[in-house]
Amino acid sequence: MQQASSLLIRLEYRLAAQLFHARWMTRSPGKHRLTMRLFQRCAEAGHTAALSFYGHMLFHRGNSPQDKAKGARYVLQAAHAGDVHAQYQAGRIYEHGCAQYARREEKAVTWYARAAEAGHELAAERMANAYRHAQLGLPVDSRRAAQWEALAERAQRSEAGEPVASLTH
Repeated sequence: MQQASSLLIRLEYRLAAQLFHARWMTRSPGKHRLTMRLFQRCAEAGHTAALSFYGHMLFHRGNSPQDKAKGARYVLQAAHAGDVHAQYQAGRIYEHGCAQYARREEKAVTWYARAAEAGHELAAERMANAYRHAQLGLPVDSRRAAQWEALAERAQRSEAGEPVASLTH
């Protein structure tokens, strides 16, 4: 039964993602409610991508402090499960702090580094800037800044569809 439930959740997530990106009925409140309800069901079932996406939506666009707190919890759950986008968002949550999670630069660095090493371009750029300008409690280190910048460029190229193997010198 667990496998059938997991299949249903994956199907619901795909439907929600398609509804979210569909151009038809873009201003339909009913479509919006259905889409968000599907994302919520998937997130509550522990679907990692749903935790990441729905958590991001709640954290940045939630109407209440409770929504924002739930969004932050979902993002952090997805980050712990290995979702690269959630890892970047976890870095932002800890860099800036919020009601539920205090500002913790060392945790921000950890999450940014994990996301960057997994190929998240913005996370690599944030690490490069942190080393370049002594931010997030890191010292100025031009060598490490250059390493993170190279990683950001590699992530950008792989995102553009260029073969990653050709990037090594």
